[in-house]
Amino acid sequence: MKIDLKKALGLVLLFSFLFLVGWETGHLRQDYAVSTMTLSGQADNWGLGFGAEGAQPSGNVTAEELKKYDAFYVGDPDKKVIYLTFDCGYENGNTEPILDALKKHNAPATFFVVGHFLETAPEIAKRMVAEGHTVGNHTYHHPDMSSISDMTSFQKEMDDVATLFSEITGKEMAKYYRPPQGKYSTENLEMAKQLGYETFFWSLAYVDWNVDAQPSKEEAFDKLLKRIHPGAIVLLHSTSKTNGEILDELLTKWEEMGYEFRPLGELAVGKTA
Repeated sequence: MKIDLKKALGLVLLFSFLFLVGWETGHLRQDYAVSTMTLSGQADNWGLGFGAEGAQPSGNVTAEELKKYDAFYVGDPDKKVIYLTFDCGYENGNTEPILDALKKHNAPATFFVVGHFLETAPEIAKRMVAEGHTVGNHTYHHPDMSSISDMTSFQKEMDDVATLFSEITGKEMAKYYRPPQGKYSTENLEMAKQLGYETFFWSLAYVDWNVDAQPSKEEAFDKLLKRIHPGAIVLLHSTSKTNGEILDELLTKWEEMGYEFRPLGELAVGKTA
């Protein structure tokens, strides 16, 4: 059989190119799906693309565009500052070890809570406040908020959490909002802004939420040390056994890298923490 070497070589080069493009695209993606959509009114999932180690990732919406809606995902690229945030869907014994590590390092954090967490762990919510942390709004029932188009339903999800928090702690909840599962739309961001909230996404996270398949210490450090960057808003889950076990050492390693921990309110545009 006669082989056309030019055609064969062309096919090899084509497949090599496609492989490299596919590999690079996958290599740059976070553990959350990345899309190329900008704020166009449609629902989307928050996503990140990582490049060089130690550099800020790109979001699927730019920081400048998010600011129109009092929304953020990252801080100053020139300051080695970390903003620690935790999503609290329920309590399973890992939040207090996390609080212990934060206290040891004098590190402020923001805990985004849902209704179930407040109902079942009111004493831990009180401890968060007593130790100087900020508590933000993660909605009452943790729904896909991008599917809610009317302000009445949107506001009820927000107000019910804030009311219960005030009843438990005697304090007003910070006007900080994190969309459940990172699902958002322009309409959602605008409604949150109208209610006086600032929306906080994140610039670093890893797969820590699956309690039945927790990452090892080595896997956690591989993601959280290599991808840390100036101005990072770090998202961790308080349900993670791994986070409870490694946080003291993780904070120490970040400090050794020259980072300091600051309250999320430094990024805010005028709301109280």
